[in-house]
Amino acid sequence: MKDLDSKVKAITRSAILIDTHNDIPSFTVDGADIGNSPKNHTDIPRLREGGVGAIFFSVYVAATYVNGNHSANRALQMIDTVYHDIIDRYPDTFQLALTADDIERARRNGKIAALMGLEGGHAIEDSPRLLRDYYRLGVRYMTLTHWNTNNWADSSGDINDPKVQHHNGLTPVGRDIVRDMNRLGMMVDISHVADKTFYEAIETSKAPIIASHSSCRAVTNAQRNMTDEMIRVLAQKGGVIQININCGFISQKSADAPKDAPVPRATLADVVAHIDHARQIGGIDAVGIGTDFDGISCTPEGLDDVSKFPNLTRALLEKGYSPADIKKIYGGNTLRLMRRVEHVAERLREKRQ
Repeated sequence: MKDLDSKVKAITRSAILIDTHNDIPSFTVDGADIGNSPKNHTDIPRLREGGVGAIFFSVYVAATYVNGNHSANRALQMIDTVYHDIIDRYPDTFQLALTADDIERARRNGKIAALMGLEGGHAIEDSPRLLRDYYRLGVRYMTLTHWNTNNWADSSGDINDPKVQHHNGLTPVGRDIVRDMNRLGMMVDISHVADKTFYEAIETSKAPIIASHSSCRAVTNAQRNMTDEMIRVLAQKGGVIQININCGFISQKSADAPKDAPVPRATLADVVAHIDHARQIGGIDAVGIGTDFDGISCTPEGLDDVSKFPNLTRALLEKGYSPADIKKIYGGNTLRLMRRVEHVAERLREKRQ
């Protein structure tokens, strides 16, 4: 037991744990203080306790902002809360990161790397110019859709809704947007997209892609999760599935709970089961962590908030994962993917010169 405790502590100290999807900006934008926010899943004391090394803060733009063309306005407010209410307010804790090297630099400085991912492709309002603006402002991935199909990509959230005009995946404009993201060095995120959109995105992209917060459909039958074939193809192209810990995505009991009844909580074992399944299908290099903390109402017992990552470390060690394996899952795979995306962008820019 003491040996296991020491291994957990050593991994907590040495791993760069990168959570690729955290929704605390949806609360800081309305006044929550990340310095101390016990009602949320995320605040500074618990981030330190959990050994978190880097966070992709979600620039989440709800589909409702499409009405009246308010999506870009909301995206800018969300970007501002990451800068103003998180990084600038707590400069001793957070350091802006735009590259994989920046994440490692923040770690050497004893700080948590702060990054941004734009959740909801409708936030670019169909404009490559806005996409470029978001990149200049620091956004380093974009989730092509949210629960809503937009004008150029189908979502998994409304794929069976006959009232929605679908595109059978990506439109030609959607493919162009993926190519623009490649040229910029912005990761293509396929969490939330319809299955056909996934396959067309991965076929179009010249860089590896991510699922910033998705789990395994073979383990929990939820449309938001990835099939084994999707995980396999993602891995073959150098991509990473970042495991989401939402109860309804990792526990079939939770997924099947009646909508008017309390959702039974998932467990730490459910999280490990999804990580292990993704590893079996895609290999150890294709798995990461994208919790969706503060974007979900039900977290697994034992992984209640950002302070509890050492519990997951222990569970993975007990499952037989080596410290090296865990470091890959926690951050190594994401850093490798980011560097590949950056390299592809440099190469594409050179071709255009």
